[in-house]
Amino acid sequence: MLGSRILKILLLVLFSVFSSWVYQKTLPPPPKTLGSPDGPPITSPRIKLRDGRHISYIESGVPKDVAKSKLIYVHCYDCSKYHNPFALSTSPAVVEELGVYIVSIDRPGYGESDPDPKQTVKSIAFDIEQVADELNLGPKFYVAGFSMGGRVVWSCLKYIPHRLEGAVLISTAVNYWWHNLPSNLTNEAYSRQLKQDQWSMRVAHYLPWLTYWWNTRTWLPAFAILEGRPNYGPPDIEVVTKLFGGMDPVQAQVMLSQPRLQGEFESVHRDLNVSFGKWNFDPIDLENPFPDNNGSVHLWMGDEDLIVPATLQRYIAQQLEWIKYHEVTGGGHMFTFKDGMGNDILKSLLT
Repeated sequence: MLGSRILKILLLVLFSVFSSWVYQKTLPPPPKTLGSPDGPPITSPRIKLRDGRHISYIESGVPKDVAKSKLIYVHCYDCSKYHNPFALSTSPAVVEELGVYIVSIDRPGYGESDPDPKQTVKSIAFDIEQVADELNLGPKFYVAGFSMGGRVVWSCLKYIPHRLEGAVLISTAVNYWWHNLPSNLTNEAYSRQLKQDQWSMRVAHYLPWLTYWWNTRTWLPAFAILEGRPNYGPPDIEVVTKLFGGMDPVQAQVMLSQPRLQGEFESVHRDLNVSFGKWNFDPIDLENPFPDNNGSVHLWMGDEDLIVPATLQRYIAQQLEWIKYHEVTGGGHMFTFKDGMGNDILKSLLT
């Protein structure tokens, strides 16, 4: 009897020790503190938010005080404020003609923006609103988001539509668990994703506390972009090769180094959790933010996008008849960085 009790206690102790070890292994390292002796330097202007965090940004386009339109651009996954198609693939003459001032931000945890451990799909909309107010963009402004930056645009359309003059979603990431998407469409689109991405998205949705551990084990299938192997087709390879091939080496290095400047967890891993986690709204439930036609929302997609299937975007656009849908023939996920595409997107939004 006594021996049996001792054995149970020992097993309980061993289980507790093992559980503690497993828990410690799933914890990510703390982010590198910007501006500290051991951390990355702060090289661009930043806005202090009400909760004390900072959002980093850069400006382009015409001067703010003479601009006809003001736009906040939100970058994609594993990118930064420097990955801005309106600065990289848009004609300066068109920007001047349209009179647009553009501010490109680092999302929380990316580049030189402070992490937000409490980040949600909802919270980022109010970050955007504070950025607009601190920069004196006026009562209304435009927003544009590329790929996972598109979820920020959906959030703005949900939570701060009264502040928007217009919005554009480009190659916008889709959460396969939005309840209004038909299962036959989501199953088909999901099956076309890389197997390793399917696993990573499942973990981010069902076991978000395991995301960092899962994607940092060499023997598990990590999210492909984290390994530098995104699911690019020929159109994307052509665009990326031309974009970086003609770029100044210093600029190229900045673009490559900025996204994970503070570490991986608060940037790319938290991004997976928020983007593919449980949303508190479904975009298809949104109402027209411009019922009086005093603004417009545009959704741009490439029909050869292998990362975000166009089939789901077509369905969303069909359900939300107030969205102006543009599909680029022969366009991949990165079509917006192709020469001249920024011109077309800006013109459709601003004119």
